[in-house]
Amino acid sequence: MKRVVVTGLGTVNPLGNDIKTTWASLVAGKGAVGLVTKFDVTQFRAQCGAEVKDFEPEIYLDKNEIRRTDLFIRYAIYSAAQAIEDSGIDFKAMDSFDAGVIFGVGQGGVETFEKEVESYVTGGYVPRFNPFFIPKLLVNLAAGMISIKYGLQGINYCPSSACATSNTAFMDAFNYISLGKAKVIITGGAEAPITPASYGAFAAMKAMSTRNDDPATASRPFDKDRDGFVMGEGGGALIFEEYEHAVARGAKIYAEVVGAAMTADAYHLTSPHPEGIAAAQCMQLALKEAGLQPEEVDYLNLHATATPLGDIAELKAVKKVFGTNANVHLSATKSMTGHLLGAAAALEAIATILSIKEAAIPPTINVQELDPELPTGLNIVLDKALKKNVKVAMSNAFGFGGHNSTIIFKSL
Repeated sequence: MKRVVVTGLGTVNPLGNDIKTTWASLVAGKGAVGLVTKFDVTQFRAQCGAEVKDFEPEIYLDKNEIRRTDLFIRYAIYSAAQAIEDSGIDFKAMDSFDAGVIFGVGQGGVETFEKEVESYVTGGYVPRFNPFFIPKLLVNLAAGMISIKYGLQGINYCPSSACATSNTAFMDAFNYISLGKAKVIITGGAEAPITPASYGAFAAMKAMSTRNDDPATASRPFDKDRDGFVMGEGGGALIFEEYEHAVARGAKIYAEVVGAAMTADAYHLTSPHPEGIAAAQCMQLALKEAGLQPEEVDYLNLHATATPLGDIAELKAVKKVFGTNANVHLSATKSMTGHLLGAAAALEAIATILSIKEAAIPPTINVQELDPELPTGLNIVLDKALKKNVKVAMSNAFGFGGHNSTIIFKSL
C-alpha cells in the first residue's frame, strides 16, 4: 500500500477567502455568523447565516468559467486553484492520467435551479431554458470543471453523502492513491446553499437556529440553549499525493493521511442514533486502519452542529471510544464558521491539519453554559485556542441518512 500525504490547501469560507486569514480567525475565536443578506429572510423562522464575503472569483476563474458555472462550482475551482498553488505541483510535468479529482457536493446548483425555473414560468410567450442550466446544476461538474481547467485525465467524480460528503471524498482519494491508482488527487467539497429554497427548506424542518436577536452567538455547540445549526457556504480543497511522488518533487508536506472510515446509523432519516453506536464504530475503524490507540490522538474536530440531539449523540460516541482520556482535546469549529453542509468536512479537515502544523487547537466559542445532559469527563476547548503539540488529529462528519465518517491525519 502507498502512503498518502497532504501537500496543498485552499479555501473560500465565511471566515476568509484564503488559508492564512481563515486560520488566523479560527485561533482568534472569531465568529462569522450574522443575519443573512443575500435575500429577504424575514419570512422564515431562522434568519442567521454564515456568508462568504468579498468573494472575487475572477482571481482564479476567467469570464467564461464564471458565466457558465453556479456559485458552488466557483467555490470549488477557487479553492482548488489555491491548493494547487500552495502545493507547487506542475501537472504538465507528470502523466495527466496519474492525476484526478474527487470533489464532494451535497446539494449542487440550487440557486441555478431556482432562477431557471422562475425564468421559465415567467418567460412570457416563448419560455426557454438557459443551455447551461444542466452543467451549472449537476453536482459532478465541480470535479469536472477542475479537471478540465487543469487537464487532469485520471479519476474524476463527485461523492455525495449529505454533510459527510467531504470526508467521503477524502476517504475515496486516500484509498485510490493507497492502491496505486493515482499519484495526485485534488479532493474536498463545495456548497452554496444560502438560497431561498434551500434555506427556507431547512428552516421549515426546524433544524436551524432562530437566535435572530443575537446572530453572532447563534452557532453554539454544546450550550444548554443551543437550538440548531447555522447555515454556511464555501469550499475547501486539499491535495492528496502519494508520499514518494511528493518527496521526489521536493514538496512541503502538511501531514500524512493514515486512516479513514464510514459507517451508517441505519436508524432515522434525519436524527442520529441517540447512543452514537455507529459513530463510535466509525472512529474505532479509522483508528484501527491507522494502527493507533485512542490515547495517541491529540485532537478531535467534532461534527457538532449545535443541534439538541446531534451534539449529545456525538459526544456519547466519543466517550465510548476515548473514555476520559486526558490527552485528546475536542473542539467544534462550526461555532465560528457555521455549517457548510457538503463542504463542512473540507473546511474542518483544513483546520485539523493546521492544528498539527501550527501546534494549536481552535476553540469552541459561544458556550455560556454546557448542557448538563452531555457526557462528562471530556476535554472540550472553550473560548480560547489551546497551544499543544498535535501529532495525531482526527475529524468527524455526519450526515442526514445516518452517514458517519472519520478521517485521521498524522505528523511525519
